Amino acid sequence: MFTPPRRKDRTISAEEAGKILDGGEYGFLSLGSDADGYAYGIPISYARKGNEIFFHCAPEGKKLDIIKGGAKATFCVVGKTELSPSTFSTNYESAIAFGKLTVCEAEEERMRGIWLIADKYSPEFREKAEKYIAGSMPRTAILKLEIEHISGKAKKNAKTPRD
Repeated sequence: MFTPPRRKDRTISAEEAGKILDGGEYGFLSLGSDADGYAYGIPISYARKGNEIFFHCAPEGKKLDIIKGGAKATFCVVGKTELSPSTFSTNYESAIAFGKLTVCEAEEERMRGIWLIADKYSPEFREKAEKYIAGSMPRTAILKLEIEHISGKAKKNAKTPRD
């Protein structure tokens, strides 16, 4: 079901791909088509725990219209990159998670998701986050991507030739 990468020499393990996901600042969530037939992809912050990736968003909008009832989605994170202009190349690392995206309905799951996000981005402000979360949760949707497959690629050997 999941096509193997063309460049097998750049394939990294699922464990390495998971580390890229865990260390990323943001990623790109890609969904199926909207009502006009366009694919929809957005940059978004996130937090991962095990086989789940959580996102937060407004309780209405295009992405929620697309995922009503669950949708397959991909989530891509690019880790470290380094240009190598003289070799016309780039060193990079990236990971893609594939899975089913749903809107969290149960309050316990919503709180678990938002706290994972808060702890990832603002761990030193937990007390302040508690007040912020209490005030914002009524107007916040929490999404969960259940990872079915994860893959990654990396190129780490683009070097500048010696003169």
